[in-house]
Amino acid sequence: MQACVRTLTAIVLGLTSVSAMSEQAREQGVTNTEIRIGNVMPYSGDLAIFGAIGKAETAYFEMINERGGINGRKVRFISHDDKSDASTALDLTRSLIEQDDVLLMFGSFGTPGNFAVRTYLNERQIPQLFVASGDDHLSDPSLFPWTMGWQPSIREEGRIYANYIQAFYPGKRIVALWRNDPFGRELFKGVEDGLGEIARMIRVDIAYDVADEHLDTHVSILKRSGAEILVFAGVAADAAKVIRMATDLNWHPVFILNHMASSIGTTLKPAGLENALGVITATFLKDANDPAWRNDQAAGDWQLFVDKYKRAGGKDDSAAIFGYAAAETLVHVLKQCGDDLSRENVMKQAAALKDYQGSVLLPGIKISTGPGSFRPIKQLRLVQFDGRTWQPIGDVLETAFSNSQE
Repeated sequence: MQACVRTLTAIVLGLTSVSAMSEQAREQGVTNTEIRIGNVMPYSGDLAIFGAIGKAETAYFEMINERGGINGRKVRFISHDDKSDASTALDLTRSLIEQDDVLLMFGSFGTPGNFAVRTYLNERQIPQLFVASGDDHLSDPSLFPWTMGWQPSIREEGRIYANYIQAFYPGKRIVALWRNDPFGRELFKGVEDGLGEIARMIRVDIAYDVADEHLDTHVSILKRSGAEILVFAGVAADAAKVIRMATDLNWHPVFILNHMASSIGTTLKPAGLENALGVITATFLKDANDPAWRNDQAAGDWQLFVDKYKRAGGKDDSAAIFGYAAAETLVHVLKQCGDDLSRENVMKQAAALKDYQGSVLLPGIKISTGPGSFRPIKQLRLVQFDGRTWQPIGDVLETAFSNSQE
């Protein structure tokens, strides 16, 4: 009789525990059939070009759902337009957490918006995963243990350009044209940091605004400085204009472009491939328009993906490829979580990636994280455009974050 009572009690306790766990799962944006994920993205406004990241992520999760979801659960990706406004990003994030009941925030774009929401999310212990910003302050687990970056550090990218200049063009005069926003400032600071005492070789640097109508004037000023090297930090459309303008002025400096402004399809072709000969950048993703990947399986999968999911963006869109790769990384993490989709386990698994090779990452670029290492991608590769394809310059480069504890 006592054995029966003990058995019945165990069953009741077990059912109560399962009920409590199910209730907790619902509170954290997970049901037996669904995982809810939140995101904010600039689908309109001055930075709407980067809305392609969110469109590709939406399409990627649609593809995953058609294939059965993640461990039997479909992804409900809820992405809103914050128009690149930090206060709007905070309002939308609150709504996603408090009304839409998402499990986590994933891949939201921009430094100001992610800064605006990180305290709110960390206080509530809600994952702010793989933010679309390369600012170092968004990858510091000692201060914000629920916030994790994804892409390489913007400042480290700038330091790599500085090291390249010192190695291959010592003593040459340098100018810089950078977009007057957190991204542009961070990259330019990285260049200055990397040059150190010889930063005096930067003859002129110009910060241009989002709606600047005087790029031609800026380029003319930079040419008159007599510089042989131009470092550009901005968006693809502006980079293409600057390359064309320099050619029209018969000025042919060594062009160094930031990664997100160096796509063959969205920058170099509009600039004129002949004008872009010799352009240098530091990258970590395959360029879908690069013939070097014509027979690559992952590049072929990408082409099929954008053909099927029209919302994903154009085949040449580097922002869309970025979103595809980031979503692929999140799916890998969620699969690692198994049936434990608690927020704590999501962060644990995100901080336990070991040499994960995403399909559209360049060969040799791998994703690794650890309890003290919240910068998943810590490698870049310098490449130079030869008029047709990107040619590697040296080996894959480790950034300072590669030395972080993992």
